[in-house]
Amino acid sequence: MSILELFVGYIRTTSPLELTAVFTSLTYVILAARGSRLCWYFAFASSSIYMSLFFGVQLYLESILQLFYVVMAVYGFLSWNTNESSGKIKKWPVKYHLINAGLSLLATLLLGYLFSSLTDQSSPYIDAFTTTFSLAATFMVAQRVLENWIYWIIIDAVSTYLYFSKGLEISGMLMFVYTILAAFGLFRWYKQYQLQRV
Repeated sequence: MSILELFVGYIRTTSPLELTAVFTSLTYVILAARGSRLCWYFAFASSSIYMSLFFGVQLYLESILQLFYVVMAVYGFLSWNTNESSGKIKKWPVKYHLINAGLSLLATLLLGYLFSSLTDQSSPYIDAFTTTFSLAATFMVAQRVLENWIYWIIIDAVSTYLYFSKGLEISGMLMFVYTILAAFGLFRWYKQYQLQRV
């Protein structure tokens, strides 16, 4: 069976709701990588749909994460205004990343333990990892921090595995495409950051 046949098979067995979530999510990342404020409309739509989908497959932390994304979509839209200074890309010092990664890892371990002990959560530690680091990375996108794309490359690669393991194959493929788009976003934002410094 070819990759194309496999993909077509997944499309046929995927719900229209999940396909809509995939389309709006993909549109969000493409527009975000291009620096378009319109990306936040698609973030709002996709996150609203995925909140329900993830709850249905016992990925409760992913569902909670989508609620956060809905809020961040509104925040991102408002913060990405047309003011030139607010549109500049920033770089964080290494100490910010050490603090960010340390707190996110601590939250991962805590949430993973709580959800494995108190619920029927599936893949609690992996879900906790993608959830906590995504919270940090989404805030970084809204703040136009260049390194957000490095976080997303790792998060999306882990999410690819997680979604495939839960039978969300089309969403898993989307995460794989996200990994590639995150690399593109990093390249594009880095070029823009370099131009700002001239």
